[in-house]
Amino acid sequence: MSRRREWITAVVVFVVVWAALAIPVGTFVYIHFIKDDAPARFTLDETPPTTTADAPGASTPPAVSTSSPSPSDDGGGASDEGGRADGPWTISGTSSTVGYRVVEVLFGQDTEGVGRTNAVTGQLEIAGTQVSTASFTVDMTTVKSDESRRDSQFNSNLLRTSEFPTATFELTEPIELGGEPTDGQQISAKATGNLTLRGTTKAVTLDMQAQKAADTIQVVGNTNIVFADYGIPKPDSPGVTTQDHGLLEFDLHFTKA
Repeated sequence: MSRRREWITAVVVFVVVWAALAIPVGTFVYIHFIKDDAPARFTLDETPPTTTADAPGASTPPAVSTSSPSPSDDGGGASDEGGRADGPWTISGTSSTVGYRVVEVLFGQDTEGVGRTNAVTGQLEIAGTQVSTASFTVDMTTVKSDESRRDSQFNSNLLRTSEFPTATFELTEPIELGGEPTDGQQISAKATGNLTLRGTTKAVTLDMQAQKAADTIQVVGNTNIVFADYGIPKPDSPGVTTQDHGLLEFDLHFTKA
């Protein structure tokens, strides 16, 4: 009987240890070998703008500047080959993307959940060295990730998209550019405005970068969102927890109106 009890004890210990290890090991395998990597954060396109300098036999265009040059004495700082930046610009087509990025912890192991949509509309207006007005609207019912269960939680419990189908941002202070935008120039700036999410409006500051290329302007950036500020429940479920905040990310492409 003693040997039988020892055998039973050994089996029980094996089962307990195996159960304790199976979930972390299985989670590790899923995150590192099965689950698709989260999309990278948005960055400005590397393709240089096309101008007359790109014609056959022309010299190579200069490297992109990361600072904001002052306009020339004759006021023609933005009158490059791509045309002046002054005036209204609008988001068109499906080239723009807005989404979220949140750190998820699956049975003690970190991974990222990312959801995105191309259903974005908006506009901005440039006056000299400032962005005087800007806004964009996102159809939140179209945000998708790589996990249907995450999307179901997003639409029902978290964002309640049937009741609050859109999110909006409205600029409340002009954005100082430091100079009139020219083709190929990269500008880093902050945009202060009102973000409305899940029916709640809060003042936020967006960190962003922008670049003009002929008749297009690309703007990429993000801001940190604390879920409780917008009445969003902390998105936890059995075996899965998240941080209490996440990133709102955007990659907006504007064309001259």
